[in-house]
Amino acid sequence: MNSELDTTQNRTESGLRHGEMEAWVAKIWDQEIVPEITEYIKIPALSPLFDRDWIANGNLARAVDHIFSWCSARPIAGLSLEVIELEGRTPLIFMEIPAFDGGATEAGDNSPGEGVATGDDAGTVLLYGHLDKQPEMDGWREGLGPWEPKLIEGRLYGRGGADDGYSAYASLTAIEAVQKFGGRHPRCVVLIEASEESGSPDLPAHIDCLGDRLGKVELVVCLDSGAGDYERLWSTTSLRGMVSGDLNISILREGVHSGDASGIVPSSFRILRLLLDRIENPATGRLLPEIFHVEIPEQRRLQAARVVEVMGESTWNQYPFVDGSRPMTDGGTEQILARTWTPTLSVIGAAGMPPLETAGNVLRPTTSVKLSFRLPPTADWEECTAVIKEILEQDAPYGAKVEFVPEKGANGWNAPPLAEWLERAVEEASIRYFGNPSEWMGEGGTIPFMGMLGDKFPDAQFLVTGVLGPESNAHGPNEFLHVPTGKKLTACVAEILSL
Repeated sequence: MNSELDTTQNRTESGLRHGEMEAWVAKIWDQEIVPEITEYIKIPALSPLFDRDWIANGNLARAVDHIFSWCSARPIAGLSLEVIELEGRTPLIFMEIPAFDGGATEAGDNSPGEGVATGDDAGTVLLYGHLDKQPEMDGWREGLGPWEPKLIEGRLYGRGGADDGYSAYASLTAIEAVQKFGGRHPRCVVLIEASEESGSPDLPAHIDCLGDRLGKVELVVCLDSGAGDYERLWSTTSLRGMVSGDLNISILREGVHSGDASGIVPSSFRILRLLLDRIENPATGRLLPEIFHVEIPEQRRLQAARVVEVMGESTWNQYPFVDGSRPMTDGGTEQILARTWTPTLSVIGAAGMPPLETAGNVLRPTTSVKLSFRLPPTADWEECTAVIKEILEQDAPYGAKVEFVPEKGANGWNAPPLAEWLERAVEEASIRYFGNPSEWMGEGGTIPFMGMLGDKFPDAQFLVTGVLGPESNAHGPNEFLHVPTGKKLTACVAEILSL
């Protein structure tokens, strides 16, 4: 940002009329943003990994048009928007708002303040989100569905509202609020991509295409992360990396009678078990290759201990365990670190196995599973991928044909040292709009763009936050957007921008 952000500037000097701004933000959410997101949820804008015919199906284009239409109509001084389309790539919505020097209007006026947009580019704030979605997933409660939005007691159910369709609306509303209620902000750019749920494979090409149009990014605001509860502003300190791919095992050219061949022909599923045991201890879930493990910074351990004090047993009981079951890691600090810094393996899909109702007495010729590895924030995903492939494919049991086909991967992210001005701004915004101090916590998911930005702008500060709190269930059934948190988060972003 400009030099003022590096001083001990008092927050009240920004000129932002906090009370009026907060009330206006809540009204915009109720009257405009919730109806807009409701329509957006209806669009099955699956990420390209889950919709190979995404161009022909046109759902990503519909989502882009829907969001672009609302954003382009906002009365924000100097706002310019465009949809960047590269051949064979998903589109990117790119917005630019020049620095704004502050001003004031009468309450209720729907125009920016009397301040003007300026050409000052001493520093840029980059606000990031995405509009592509995960698949539908089974298990939605009766009356709910991925493309059937429903608002129930402040929770807007449906796929993609919280992850991450709200981000464009919240970002522009925060900027508009700053201009409307006497604040000032530096130059802002907003990026809304359409391939994040596929690992952001198209984003590097877009960033290269944009070149120096991003400017000198000194603060990144990402609205695609989580929250430990809905009572405060949560800032993400780290994100895990990931590797996913298909493990294919073939032992026969065709299926054979299990009574006739068992005892001679090994089960392809047992071969799968043997291979997975090379990677993971089945009793504990610990990944065996040392390359997956890293040293956890002491600061992250201290922050995890603080999170336990705030969240208590909700660190684990927020998940829908069946009666009598329990987590694999005991409560406390180690449990927080297990979901944020510990490598894990999950089997998230399978092929070659018929449904139970049509399963005959046959030794199946093949078994295929989709593997999802979560990696510590500082592990190298490409090195880990090479190790996974070598371990699984070498010396196949019984001479079976074994192949691991990597599908996508991304490095994690560990936040740089926190600047005092940002720590203070986050704390004061949380107290003002949530009524509680802020908290800092690692997240177990992956946002590939954060790692990319960290490499490109090593001196930038990061506010990585979001509305994905307890039970919000991103990627799963019954995903919801917690609207009250969306309102408060938007107000917090506005205040932090107005420095």
